[in-house]
Amino acid sequence: MARSKRQGVIFEIRAGAGGDEASLFAKELFRMYVKYAKRQKWGARILDSSPSDVGGYKSVTFEVRGPNAYKKLRNEAGVHRVQRVPETESSGRIHTSTVSVAVLLRPNKTQKIKIKSSDLQVDTFKASGAGGQYVNKTETAVRITHLPTGISVSSQTERNQLQNKVNAMSILKAKLFQKKREEKMKKMRRKRRSQIGGGGREEKIRTYNFQQDRITDHRINENWHDIESAMDGNINKIIKEVSQKLN
Repeated sequence: MARSKRQGVIFEIRAGAGGDEASLFAKELFRMYVKYAKRQKWGARILDSSPSDVGGYKSVTFEVRGPNAYKKLRNEAGVHRVQRVPETESSGRIHTSTVSVAVLLRPNKTQKIKIKSSDLQVDTFKASGAGGQYVNKTETAVRITHLPTGISVSSQTERNQLQNKVNAMSILKAKLFQKKREEKMKKMRRKRRSQIGGGGREEKIRTYNFQQDRITDHRINENWHDIESAMDGNINKIIKEVSQKLN
């Protein structure tokens, strides 16, 4: 039991509808969760990222590790919507953008995921930054495709190819573990339409309305104020209330 409480959580945050504004909010959500993790005295590290031209993230994958991390964070999975006036908007018009968040439980030593090397296709490429500029001139970035499932993951954060491969394998194992758990839950709960504690991204779960200084969780119909504080990692109250009402 103690081992499961210490399991790592892998977050995947991807910009959705909204272009540049979505990528900027993706970065803000990433910072929010990292700051929350630090407040919980948990560890956090980036496994992969794809920056946008405006300084945001098209996508970012990172790991959070600490006591009860998955239990507290699993309900953050879903579509997060932001409503605000972008800094580049001269007319003051409010834009609506979306960011998808997936929360994956990283398997521990007792929950081994067996992967045959023959089932993997490993490709290397040059890591690139925003605007297509190369971070380095050697092929340190790694992409791994699991042929039986078609799941493809990559990592280009580190300058070392071996470490990027280790990061990519961590992401792949978490995704395969999640797939296995989802298949098991579907068999056990065929009559239930909602996924319990999963990483579904199809439904809008939360709206961040900056003009009204209000955060709304649509699953429990609850509102909170002081967005600035929340974006600084002060989301424990939100996480606690959501967890109490959903679990």
